[in-house]
Amino acid sequence: MASRTALLYDPVFAVHDAGAGHPESPMRYTALVRALEDDRETADLPQLEVRSATLPELKYCHGRGYIELVRRRIRDGHRSLGFPDTNVGLGSWDAALNAAGGAMAAVDAVMRGNVRSVFCVLRPPGHHARPKQGMGFCIFNNIALAARHAQIAHGLSRVLIVDWDVHHGNGTQEIFYEDPSVLFFSTHQSNWFPYSGYADETGAGAGEGYTINCPFPAGTDMGPMSKAFREMLLPAAEAFRPELVLISCGFDALDGDPLGAFRLYPEDFAELTEMVLKIAGNNSQGRVVSLLEGGYDLGGMRSAALAHVHVLMTG
Repeated sequence: MASRTALLYDPVFAVHDAGAGHPESPMRYTALVRALEDDRETADLPQLEVRSATLPELKYCHGRGYIELVRRRIRDGHRSLGFPDTNVGLGSWDAALNAAGGAMAAVDAVMRGNVRSVFCVLRPPGHHARPKQGMGFCIFNNIALAARHAQIAHGLSRVLIVDWDVHHGNGTQEIFYEDPSVLFFSTHQSNWFPYSGYADETGAGAGEGYTINCPFPAGTDMGPMSKAFREMLLPAAEAFRPELVLISCGFDALDGDPLGAFRLYPEDFAELTEMVLKIAGNNSQGRVVSLLEGGYDLGGMRSAALAHVHVLMTG
């Protein structure tokens, strides 16, 4: 194996423009790519090619009517999908298709054994996107689509999604809430957008017990986060035995992020990554795909992303 870790990014992710002054801006993509290309340890990592998701693939998690609404509103020049916090521009359709397809391409790479892990610098993010509604800067749910692709294209029975974004991944939870084949674990700020992810939301029907929410108050630092990973995620994951681990990798839990009030630091993301790699090493042959979600302080996000990728490279 030439490299343990690959990167996935493409200029198409910079063409999604939510408007002047919007926090989810193309500068997020530019800042991360520049940091990865300038860093001595990550500059020579292999880079995967992106691709567009197909309509049948989008339908793994989204209704056809919603997909058509997205296509039509962007084509017709609307600046919003008509749902909360879903600004779009003329390039948003291509970016969203490639974000979803890129996540699937990353899954393909680890499942084929080309690499053990991939960090994907995707825009727009995805974990708030619901089956029939965009939400919170998200158009299509990239990580949910990646999980379904892993199951449909590669025959996996058990996929773990770890979401450490400061905002609850409500869309991801909704898609898998009654599904025992996907274990969803989330740490997030309580009483904060999207105002979901309470500890008693644990799944329903056959999926009861396969959703684990760990909400924490504003001001939370690494102590409670680390404890939740060690005492809740690790034992649940060992019992579940995932064949693939996916990360909703939001960096908005960083201290000073304008859209969150947690107090994590770049080195904390290295520790979280180490714990996820332990799960992957014990259960899924080290296979990890990490997808960018939030993170709006450019300097902190760059440092945290490098810390994250450096640890992935050791796994």
